Amino acid sequence: MKRTTVWLTTAAALAGLAACTSSDSSGSPEQDRRTASAPAPLPALRTAERSTERAETARVRSSTVMGTQLSLTADGVLAWHDGLSGALTIDYTGGTAAETMRGLGVTSMEARYLSDAYYARMGDTFAAKTGGKHWLRYAYDDLKSLGGGADLADQMRSTTPGQSVRLLLDSADVRALGRETVDGRATTHYSGTVEVGDVTDTGLRQRLQDAGVTAESLDIWIDQKNLLVKKVEKTSTTNGRVTQTAHYSDYGVKVAVRKPPAADTADFKTLLSQSGTNPS
Repeated sequence: MKRTTVWLTTAAALAGLAACTSSDSSGSPEQDRRTASAPAPLPALRTAERSTERAETARVRSSTVMGTQLSLTADGVLAWHDGLSGALTIDYTGGTAAETMRGLGVTSMEARYLSDAYYARMGDTFAAKTGGKHWLRYAYDDLKSLGGGADLADQMRSTTPGQSVRLLLDSADVRALGRETVDGRATTHYSGTVEVGDVTDTGLRQRLQDAGVTAESLDIWIDQKNLLVKKVEKTSTTNGRVTQTAHYSDYGVKVAVRKPPAADTADFKTLLSQSGTNPS
């Protein structure tokens, strides 16, 4: 029972970490800066916000580094029309949490986002401890009890590219740094620092405050179609410094996510209750 409790506690922590995986640090952009010709920041960002939201889907490659606790990469598709849905393959690449996961036989995990819950395929070692069930279901309402009371459903919604553009619009020092080529696409690079107290999205502001964040630096690259190509976010939290980088492509890609079979799915809250583990 003790080992099962450790496993579920680790799964609880990783639920929140996986929720914010929409990042990938795949190298520096090829630079071709012509700062004087860059569009004015705020009007250009407002146009990009509208264009990105209208696209409704995209492919994302991602990585997240959270101090010495965890580093991971993710690859998949996201849709943000009428709520968030999508499917990502998450690989745990380093950190103490990843070492714990490897000890339990997990180095990679499939994650699915649906309207009712977030689903994680944890592998055969997990299944052996949960009556043969491979999938773990995190209901969004139950996730509110994790991460110091933060609404992790809101955190999941913040993985969409439009959220990054909206966040930079709240920066008091946003500026255009010039033209750069990123992933073979001509882009304009924008940068700024966002004070948490200035964030206009109340759900996002609360999540950042609950994590002990006071400010966040953000860089984004917008292409000639006014779509987000890349973002880099750097934040200091109570759990250490977090760096997230995301590359977006294939806007408009078809996203069809199926709910895992009920017979192969265990409910996270039920398992916590059975193990006597308190997630808060």
